[in-house]
Amino acid sequence: MSTLNKATAMGLILGLLSLGLASLFSTQLYADASKTYTSEKRDLKVTQITNGLDHPWSIAFISSNDWLVTERSGALRRVVNGEVLPKPISGLPNIAAVGQGGLLDVALHPDFESNQLVYLSYSAGSGSKYGTEVLRARLANNALENVEVIFQAIPKTRGGRHFGSRLAFDDEGYLFISLGDRGDQDTAQQQDKHMGAIVRIHNDGKIPTNNPFVHVANVLPEIYSFGHRNVQGMTFDNDTKTLWAHEHGPQGGDELNRVLPGQNYGWPTITYGANYGTGTKIGEGTEKPGMLQPTTYWDPSIAPSGLTVVNSPRYPQWQGNLLVGALKFQLLARLEIKEGKVVHEERLLERELGRIRDVKQGPDGVIYLLTDSDNGSIYRIE
Repeated sequence: MSTLNKATAMGLILGLLSLGLASLFSTQLYADASKTYTSEKRDLKVTQITNGLDHPWSIAFISSNDWLVTERSGALRRVVNGEVLPKPISGLPNIAAVGQGGLLDVALHPDFESNQLVYLSYSAGSGSKYGTEVLRARLANNALENVEVIFQAIPKTRGGRHFGSRLAFDDEGYLFISLGDRGDQDTAQQQDKHMGAIVRIHNDGKIPTNNPFVHVANVLPEIYSFGHRNVQGMTFDNDTKTLWAHEHGPQGGDELNRVLPGQNYGWPTITYGANYGTGTKIGEGTEKPGMLQPTTYWDPSIAPSGLTVVNSPRYPQWQGNLLVGALKFQLLARLEIKEGKVVHEERLLERELGRIRDVKQGPDGVIYLLTDSDNGSIYRIE
């Protein structure tokens, strides 16, 4: 190619990039970082989109090429055409990045295209005590406007463990928020506190009048279910109208649950886990009347984080499956569901990518993963 032709070609590429058309080349750009892995159903192509993220925790999709990613250290990043914009989104409140806390989940309002509303969960401090909060704000260019806190878990407590905290909208527009027991396990059975609960609110923070405990004395009316340890994966399956959630057990006993209104999921009275190190018994055993059994559980623990249901035509063999990220074994678990039960599990990508913190299906129908490290990455699976 002549020098003139090279210059012309380079000018064309730069011009297209400046017009925001880099997505035309995205397949080629991503292909350079792809690897192929085998699975039970078919081969998978796994592509690294970008790295350099500081412990990314959650991803939400404005469009197929415009994404929001939270960093646990407190930054909300925008990723456009596979590139992390250099400046984080402004307008966030003070984030208490303590222990397992920080800037956690991000979700878009179901009518985001018309109202541009973003929801964020994070740990907030008051003196030496901390708790999970959720805000709603309007995204305007690279800033949050009209920021309002619509939920605060009570009470705030000391320590940096078990904040939860996933966000999920159902098909009626209710917002579910998962909350950990904050390392004080007995509080998960105390319904005058938010610890160890999944709460349900309207998208503006108001409490639904048909919540299961709204008329029950000494119970916080936003509580939807309780007896959870630390839910770090939650998703709503529109096809089966099912809210799924998984939670960390102690030593063993990670659980997947079908979340039902008003139900007690048992922690710490019943569990399939044991005390760390000693392996001694926790609670009263593995079952008790009035407390629900998990749909499935993992022993040893996989440390689940991130959860999505597959309904994209890009994955015909995975329809209706749940995908679970795992931190401990650094894998993606694929769960086949039949009549509300897990009938098969396949473990994918074990120790290939790192600690998988989040897994989501994008608007392009592709599955995306976040890896949890100080040089965290975004991957896509095809």
